[in-house]
Amino acid sequence: MALQSSVRAFKKPPRPLVDEVRFLRSWIEKPLHMGAVMPSGKLLARTMARYVDIQSDGPVIELGPGTGAITNALVEHGVDQKRLVLLEFDPGFCALLRERFPLAKVVQGDAYRLRDSLWDALEIPATAVVSGLPLVTKPMLTRMKLIRDAFTLLEPGAPFVQFTYSVAPPIPKSLPGVSTEGSERIWMNVPPARVWVYRKR
Repeated sequence: MALQSSVRAFKKPPRPLVDEVRFLRSWIEKPLHMGAVMPSGKLLARTMARYVDIQSDGPVIELGPGTGAITNALVEHGVDQKRLVLLEFDPGFCALLRERFPLAKVVQGDAYRLRDSLWDALEIPATAVVSGLPLVTKPMLTRMKLIRDAFTLLEPGAPFVQFTYSVAPPIPKSLPGVSTEGSERIWMNVPPARVWVYRKR
Protein backbone atom coordinates (compact mmCIF):
# COMPACT_ATOMS: atom_id res chain seq x y z
CA MET A 1 0.00 0.00 0.00
CA ALA A 2 2.85 2.37 0.91
CA LEU A 3 4.55 1.54 -2.38
CA GLN A 4 1.40 2.39 -4.36
CA SER A 5 1.14 5.71 -2.51
CA SER A 6 4.76 6.49 -3.39
CA VAL A 7 4.15 5.69 -7.05
CA ARG A 8 1.11 7.96 -7.11
CA ALA A 9 3.11 10.72 -5.43
CA PHE A 10 5.77 10.62 -8.14
CA LYS A 11 3.40 10.63 -11.13
CA LYS A 12 4.01 13.41 -13.60
CA PRO A 13 1.70 16.41 -13.19
CA PRO A 14 -1.01 16.89 -15.85
CA ARG A 15 0.24 18.30 -19.16
CA PRO A 16 -1.59 21.66 -18.88
CA LEU A 17 0.14 22.29 -15.55
CA VAL A 18 3.54 21.37 -17.01
CA ASP A 19 2.90 23.73 -19.94
CA GLU A 20 1.91 26.55 -17.60
CA VAL A 21 5.15 26.13 -15.67
CA ARG A 22 7.16 26.18 -18.94
CA PHE A 23 5.32 29.29 -20.10
CA LEU A 24 5.78 31.08 -16.80
CA ARG A 25 9.51 30.29 -16.75
CA SER A 26 9.93 31.58 -20.31
CA TRP A 27 7.90 34.69 -19.52
CA ILE A 28 10.09 35.46 -16.49
CA GLU A 29 13.24 35.00 -18.59
CA LYS A 30 12.01 36.88 -21.69
CA PRO A 31 8.73 38.71 -20.99
CA LEU A 32 8.62 40.67 -24.26
CA HIS A 33 9.00 37.52 -26.37
CA MET A 34 5.96 35.89 -24.78
CA GLY A 35 2.41 36.67 -25.82
CA ALA A 36 1.05 35.69 -22.41
CA VAL A 37 2.04 34.41 -19.00
CA MET A 38 0.02 31.22 -19.61
CA PRO A 39 -0.82 29.18 -22.74
CA SER A 40 -3.96 30.16 -24.66
CA GLY A 41 -7.19 28.76 -23.24
CA LYS A 42 -9.05 26.06 -25.18
CA LEU A 43 -11.96 28.30 -26.18
CA LEU A 44 -9.63 31.00 -27.49
CA ALA A 45 -7.55 28.43 -29.38
CA ARG A 46 -10.67 26.87 -30.92
CA THR A 47 -11.97 30.29 -31.95
CA MET A 48 -8.71 30.99 -33.78
CA ALA A 49 -8.67 27.56 -35.42
CA ARG A 50 -12.16 27.88 -36.87
CA TYR A 51 -10.97 30.60 -39.28
CA VAL A 52 -8.64 28.10 -41.01
CA ASP A 53 -9.94 26.27 -44.09
CA ILE A 54 -9.59 22.53 -43.48
CA GLN A 55 -10.51 21.70 -47.09
CA SER A 56 -7.41 23.38 -48.52
CA ASP A 57 -4.10 21.58 -49.02
CA GLY A 58 -1.96 24.71 -48.57
CA PRO A 59 0.36 25.36 -45.62
CA VAL A 60 -0.90 26.88 -42.38
CA ILE A 61 1.72 29.07 -40.67
CA GLU A 62 1.56 29.49 -36.92
CA LEU A 63 3.63 32.27 -35.37
CA GLY A 64 4.77 31.81 -31.78
CA PRO A 65 3.11 28.45 -31.07
CA GLY A 66 4.81 28.08 -27.67
CA THR A 67 3.75 24.77 -26.12
CA GLY A 68 1.22 24.11 -28.88
CA ALA A 69 -2.16 25.06 -27.38
CA ILE A 70 -3.36 26.70 -30.62
CA THR A 71 -1.54 24.07 -32.70
CA ASN A 72 -3.52 21.37 -30.93
CA ALA A 73 -6.77 23.24 -31.62
CA LEU A 74 -5.84 23.46 -35.32
CA VAL A 75 -5.29 19.68 -35.45
CA GLU A 76 -8.55 19.02 -33.58
CA HIS A 77 -10.31 21.37 -36.04
CA GLY A 78 -9.18 19.06 -38.84
CA VAL A 79 -5.97 20.67 -40.13
CA ASP A 80 -3.54 17.95 -41.25
CA GLN A 81 -0.32 18.14 -39.25
CA LYS A 82 1.63 17.95 -42.50
CA ARG A 83 0.23 21.35 -43.47
CA LEU A 84 1.53 23.05 -40.33
CA VAL A 85 4.59 25.32 -40.42
CA LEU A 86 5.35 26.30 -36.83
CA LEU A 87 7.65 29.29 -36.44
CA GLU A 88 8.94 29.51 -32.87
CA PHE A 89 11.70 31.67 -31.39
CA ASP A 90 12.41 29.62 -28.25
CA PRO A 91 14.57 26.50 -28.88
CA GLY A 92 13.06 24.66 -25.90
CA PHE A 93 9.55 25.14 -27.27
CA CYS A 94 10.78 24.04 -30.71
CA ALA A 95 11.96 20.73 -29.24
CA LEU A 96 8.64 20.27 -27.49
CA LEU A 97 6.67 21.04 -30.67
CA ARG A 98 8.70 18.51 -32.67
CA GLU A 99 7.86 15.90 -30.06
CA ARG A 100 4.16 16.70 -29.92
CA PHE A 101 3.57 17.35 -33.63
CA PRO A 102 6.09 15.10 -35.44
CA LEU A 103 4.50 15.58 -38.87
CA ALA A 104 4.57 19.39 -38.70
CA LYS A 105 7.46 21.51 -39.97
CA VAL A 106 8.97 23.32 -36.97
CA VAL A 107 11.21 26.28 -37.79
CA GLN A 108 13.26 28.06 -35.15
CA GLY A 109 13.36 31.72 -36.08
CA ASP A 110 12.14 35.26 -35.54
CA ALA A 111 8.58 35.91 -36.70
CA TYR A 112 9.30 39.64 -36.91
CA ARG A 113 11.75 38.72 -39.69
CA LEU A 114 9.12 36.55 -41.28
CA ARG A 115 10.34 36.26 -44.86
CA ASP A 116 13.94 35.61 -43.77
CA SER A 117 12.80 32.93 -41.32
CA LEU A 118 10.52 31.11 -43.78
CA TRP A 119 12.26 31.73 -47.10
CA ASP A 120 12.86 28.00 -47.70
CA ALA A 121 9.97 26.56 -45.66
CA LEU A 122 7.12 27.16 -48.14
CA GLU A 123 6.72 25.67 -51.59
CA ILE A 124 3.30 27.22 -52.26
CA PRO A 125 1.42 30.20 -50.73
CA ALA A 126 -0.06 29.65 -47.29
CA THR A 127 -3.80 29.37 -46.69
CA ALA A 128 -3.63 30.98 -43.24
CA VAL A 129 -1.31 32.66 -40.78
CA VAL A 130 -2.33 32.13 -37.16
CA SER A 131 -0.45 34.32 -34.69
CA GLY A 132 0.00 34.11 -30.94
CA LEU A 133 2.65 36.85 -30.94
CA PRO A 134 2.57 39.66 -28.36
CA LEU A 135 1.89 42.33 -30.99
CA VAL A 136 0.78 45.01 -28.54
CA THR A 137 4.27 45.01 -26.99
CA LYS A 138 5.74 46.07 -30.34
CA PRO A 139 5.75 49.48 -32.06
CA MET A 140 3.01 49.95 -34.64
CA LEU A 141 5.56 50.05 -37.49
CA THR A 142 6.76 46.57 -36.46
CA ARG A 143 3.18 45.28 -36.43
CA MET A 144 2.50 46.75 -39.85
CA LYS A 145 5.65 45.22 -41.31
CA LEU A 146 4.65 41.82 -39.91
CA ILE A 147 1.22 41.84 -41.51
CA ARG A 148 2.62 43.13 -44.82
CA ASP A 149 5.19 40.31 -44.83
CA ALA A 150 2.48 37.80 -43.90
CA PHE A 151 0.32 38.88 -46.84
CA THR A 152 3.23 38.20 -49.22
CA LEU A 153 3.22 34.57 -48.03
CA LEU A 154 -0.56 34.13 -48.17
CA GLU A 155 -2.97 33.25 -50.95
CA PRO A 156 -5.21 36.21 -51.92
CA GLY A 157 -8.05 36.47 -49.41
CA ALA A 158 -6.45 34.04 -46.94
CA PRO A 159 -6.71 35.05 -43.26
CA PHE A 160 -4.14 36.50 -40.90
CA VAL A 161 -5.56 35.48 -37.50
CA GLN A 162 -4.36 37.25 -34.35
CA PHE A 163 -5.60 37.30 -30.78
CA THR A 164 -5.20 40.09 -28.28
CA TYR A 165 -6.08 40.82 -24.67
CA SER A 166 -6.29 44.51 -25.51
CA VAL A 167 -9.64 46.25 -26.06
CA ALA A 168 -8.32 47.86 -29.27
CA PRO A 169 -7.33 45.72 -32.27
CA PRO A 170 -3.57 45.06 -32.45
CA ILE A 171 -3.49 46.27 -36.06
CA PRO A 172 -5.80 49.11 -37.22
CA LYS A 173 -9.11 48.08 -38.77
CA SER A 174 -8.85 50.71 -41.50
CA LEU A 175 -5.92 49.39 -43.56
CA PRO A 176 -6.39 50.16 -47.28
CA GLY A 177 -7.30 47.05 -49.26
CA VAL A 178 -7.69 44.90 -46.14
CA SER A 179 -10.94 43.58 -44.68
CA THR A 180 -11.10 43.12 -40.91
CA GLU A 181 -13.42 41.19 -38.63
CA GLY A 182 -13.36 40.59 -34.90
CA SER A 183 -14.80 37.79 -32.80
CA GLU A 184 -16.93 38.31 -29.74
CA ARG A 185 -14.86 38.91 -26.61
CA ILE A 186 -13.96 35.55 -25.10
CA TRP A 187 -14.71 36.17 -21.44
CA MET A 188 -13.95 32.58 -20.41
CA ASN A 189 -10.30 33.03 -21.36
CA VAL A 190 -7.89 34.23 -18.66
CA PRO A 191 -7.45 37.10 -19.27
CA PRO A 192 -10.40 37.76 -21.61
CA ALA A 193 -9.32 37.94 -25.25
CA ARG A 194 -10.59 38.70 -28.73
CA VAL A 195 -9.63 37.32 -32.13
CA TRP A 196 -9.03 39.62 -35.09
CA VAL A 197 -8.91 38.39 -38.69
CA TYR A 198 -7.36 40.39 -41.54
CA ARG A 199 -7.66 39.51 -45.24
CA LYS A 200 -6.07 41.29 -48.18
CA ARG A 201 -8.76 42.00 -50.75
